[in-house]
Amino acid sequence: MSQREIKVKGLGELRVVKKTIQERAEIAQQQALAKAKAAKQAAAEREMFSRAVGPVKPLPDKQTLTPSPQRRAPTALQRQLDEQVVMQEAISDEFDVSTLLDTDEHLSYRRPGIGTDVPRRLRRGDWSIQRQLDLHGLRQDQAREVLGQFIREAHKQGIRCVRIIHGKGLGSPGKTPVLKSRVHSWLVQKNEVLAFVQAKPADGGAGALVVLISGQ
Repeated sequence: MSQREIKVKGLGELRVVKKTIQERAEIAQQQALAKAKAAKQAAAEREMFSRAVGPVKPLPDKQTLTPSPQRRAPTALQRQLDEQVVMQEAISDEFDVSTLLDTDEHLSYRRPGIGTDVPRRLRRGDWSIQRQLDLHGLRQDQAREVLGQFIREAHKQGIRCVRIIHGKGLGSPGKTPVLKSRVHSWLVQKNEVLAFVQAKPADGGAGALVVLISGQ
């Protein structure tokens, strides 16, 4: 009840009204003192905390985006790996294969570590021919690329035995089987090739090779 709400009904109540007003004034004063004391105490506690922890930096605004340092462009690692594979699979025309061929009448080949019986079994037909490639009519650079791709794909697909038809060179100048010797050299350089022999007459004879490819 405010002072305006106090109504004096008679002179006898005057003392009571004055007393009530005085009591309310004292209460208001005590509340003000208590509030001031609490504010002073809070300020003292903040000062004590500040001295204890030292200087404090304000936290950054969460809504403010700090740009991250620029990163270097990622290296095209896959492209480098692909180039390395191409270099590993590259086959040269300058490779001398003559020292690696067996000195039999068919000039067969077997990779080191492959048993001596493998060319004989290959010639006998123990592995059935699953795929063949005819290089007739191709230029030397075309034949090299096509052969490399053919051997690579056959290996990926789990093909073990293929026939490569290179021709006898009867249509070449001087009737020299240039492509035949190149095919020998290219095959020896392919890691997937374990052995090869000249095909049987029914499978192309001197104009073809039967090739054994490593498994997956």
